[in-house]
Amino acid sequence: MKTLEIKNLTNEFKENLKINHDIKKKNWFNIGGKTKLFFKAENLKELSSFIKKINKKEKIFVLGAGSNTLFTDRIYDGVVIKLSKNFNNISQLSDEIIIAGSSVTDKALSEFAMENDLAGFEFLSCIPGTIGGGIKMNAGCFGTEFKDIILSVQAMNRSGQIITIPSSKIKFEYRINNLPKDLIFLSASFRGKKSNKNNIKSLMKKYKHQKEAAQPTKIKTSGSTFKNPIKQTDKKVWELIKDSVPLDTSFGDAVISDKHCNFFVNKGNASFEEMKNLIKFVSNKVYENTGILIETEIVIIE
Repeated sequence: MKTLEIKNLTNEFKENLKINHDIKKKNWFNIGGKTKLFFKAENLKELSSFIKKINKKEKIFVLGAGSNTLFTDRIYDGVVIKLSKNFNNISQLSDEIIIAGSSVTDKALSEFAMENDLAGFEFLSCIPGTIGGGIKMNAGCFGTEFKDIILSVQAMNRSGQIITIPSSKIKFEYRINNLPKDLIFLSASFRGKKSNKNNIKSLMKKYKHQKEAAQPTKIKTSGSTFKNPIKQTDKKVWELIKDSVPLDTSFGDAVISDKHCNFFVNKGNASFEEMKNLIKFVSNKVYENTGILIETEIVIIE
């Protein structure tokens, strides 16, 4: 995009569009440089207008809670889009159906469902992300995934048009779906099952204790680094890592968590290259030891 075009965009969208904006503090790893453009969309109309004006000239990345992302230290040559609190609404459509905006956190949706006596959302209380990210990667834990509760998705395509996609038209697999990569998810509808609030709360509490016992918290990590290679082995990816890699391996401040070896940690001021090298090293070692090529669950943006 030419300098004049960017200037015209900044004149129109004013403080909601920033040039060469620092991205380091907007993700859980606290790693990253700047993005060429950072756009905070206030509402649907503004988002549609912006998408139409950039007209597929720029690659885009929609940033949710900032978990599961590793940003380059260099300038990201594209647009990072952040949806405002206007995309953070939850409402109950019927006794069993909830509609949630894509900026709603998974935890907030699970708590809303609990308060309305709806079961099936308990697993979301342990996923550190937003609805938009959860749809994109079919997030899940404790044996349940987004695909199990989702009814339909509302999204915006690269032409700025709003489309609704029923879940029956989406092919969900483990941590992936077949939707276009550049769709911007706006909201989704979910179906739960009526249940006793105390039973729902009890299950959420159980999940929370299990997670806290097994996974690192309140540190600079970004969730599970690798996907479980479910098509190649019954073993979990952490077992493969534990059997293949010295767990004290580090690249600068990029280290393997001593609590869960599929969680990598920025223990201070790790660079993008250090974390990326740690990821590559672990992947190579697992392949050398087992013949299994493990794939990253976190999204690497460069």
